[in-house]
Amino acid sequence: MRIALYLILATLFLSADSLQAVIDRVKAGSKIELPEGVFNGDIVIDKPLIIIGKGKGTIIRGSGKGTVITVNSSNVRLENLTIEHSGEEHERVDAAVKIKDASYCTVKNCTIKDSLFGIDLENVSNSRFLDNYITSKPFPLGIRGDGVRLWYSNDNILRGNRLYKSRDFVIWYSHGNLIENNVGEYGRYSLHFMYAGKNIVKNNVYKHNSVGIFFMYSKDTIAEGNVIASSVGTTGIGIGLKDASNFTIKNNTILYCAKGMYLDRSPFEPDEKNYIEGNRILYNSIGIHFHSLSISNMITKNIFKGNMEQVYDDSGKIHSVMNHWEMNYWDDYEGIDKDGDGIGDIPYVLYYYADKMWLLNPNVRFFYGSPVISILNFLAKLAPFSEPVKLVVDPKPLMHEEIL
Repeated sequence: MRIALYLILATLFLSADSLQAVIDRVKAGSKIELPEGVFNGDIVIDKPLIIIGKGKGTIIRGSGKGTVITVNSSNVRLENLTIEHSGEEHERVDAAVKIKDASYCTVKNCTIKDSLFGIDLENVSNSRFLDNYITSKPFPLGIRGDGVRLWYSNDNILRGNRLYKSRDFVIWYSHGNLIENNVGEYGRYSLHFMYAGKNIVKNNVYKHNSVGIFFMYSKDTIAEGNVIASSVGTTGIGIGLKDASNFTIKNNTILYCAKGMYLDRSPFEPDEKNYIEGNRILYNSIGIHFHSLSISNMITKNIFKGNMEQVYDDSGKIHSVMNHWEMNYWDDYEGIDKDGDGIGDIPYVLYYYADKMWLLNPNVRFFYGSPVISILNFLAKLAPFSEPVKLVVDPKPLMHEEIL
């Protein structure tokens, strides 16, 4: 085939600016194979091009000012590269890789480090970002850049990437994307959506982040098979929905979080529902936290086990009971199953008694677990001196989690 299509570079890169010079010289559609070594970055690609590293030691290193690789063309492929040392300016969104106004691009099997932002996409569609390792600069969490950022970018595949000690993985104003088999650790928002729709979030693992997955002002999205663990601290949330409609949250495992799920005015649109089904909500401080008006959620076939509180509603007027609860497993259910069909003979009903006063008044939390609260709770259940607050009614609670 033509040398222009398969240009192998071995000893050519001797001068400081030779990589950019070769990119400028080769024809559109060329393939540049880089040997192991360090090549100067701050390069701009404005034509269809393939750049592939031949070994683990192929490094494109930026000057520390600006973006290491800027792509202004469709049909660009970057593979098997270490990309490092971007600038530090948030205003410029200094990144390892920045792609703008392009389609059919690929970034695969690259290691991105010492870069403020990792992969920054603006108006990018039908592209693939596969099996990359991304970490930010060693800054405090709030001033690191985002590991991946999509802005008005649709119909992309982001699969098998690992983000470690970056800030957020952001999907804003972007639709139809597949986010699958990624790992995020020690970040802030391991996945954050705003004004986004018809995305699929599947089989990702997010651990030790401030927030696992948060959907804001979005709709028509599926989150399935994800594992979110150890989202702790005052903002620790496994999966959150704010002003979100027509979501399917299915078969996820959420454990060791401050709040397993957080629902804020979701579903937002009238006559819409959210479907929360088959999730394992385990060992969280709060299983599901309801904030503001969140009703008409279909909450079915979930496992609630080991949570300090199964449900918490801080909306003032209790709205959690206005959702549809059915065939969930509750580890604190005290009913029996005479006919052996696996469904409790009486409904599961969750009340606020005296020991739950801290949920309605956080100032009482100091006394949580104290003997006086325990005695008040026992007396309230034995002979209620006031009507307890009803949080949940599940008419068909499951007797065994193994049924699901």
